[in-house]
Amino acid sequence: MKVSDILRVKGGTLYTVQPQESLERAIETMSQFDIGSLAVMDHGELVGMLTFREVIHTLARNGGSLGGKTVRTVMDDHPMSCTPETELDQVRPMMLERHTRYMPVMDNKMLMGVISFYDVAKAVVDSQNFENKMLKAYIRDWPEEETSKNEPNFP
Repeated sequence: MKVSDILRVKGGTLYTVQPQESLERAIETMSQFDIGSLAVMDHGELVGMLTFREVIHTLARNGGSLGGKTVRTVMDDHPMSCTPETELDQVRPMMLERHTRYMPVMDNKMLMGVISFYDVAKAVVDSQNFENKMLKAYIRDWPEEETSKNEPNFP
């Protein structure tokens, strides 16, 4: 399964913010749409990611205050990314190694979407459930073998 399969199921909605926007406004957007990340875009290019992790760190460092900060001052300016053609078996360890919950999906310099760890986990579970269902159907429809003439036929 590829990242493009997740994006196809997830749909094309993409939430972005500009680096000069206030952190407060970005948090309002995240809250309004019940999302954990925003892609930070500047002149049509991805320049970073803002996630609830950066927000929490900022609040912890500033005694619970946002301190009038902008998105640029707290965003992850080197987010790990993948392509639509990346296999999920490659994405999972990447996300686990860096404790990344949100990953931008890039096609060259174009942002195609953002996948979350939840999206990846759900895709894996759905795939396994489908495979289990197919295996159970195969076993249930297992062709009966004829008994051999040399084998006893027990009632």
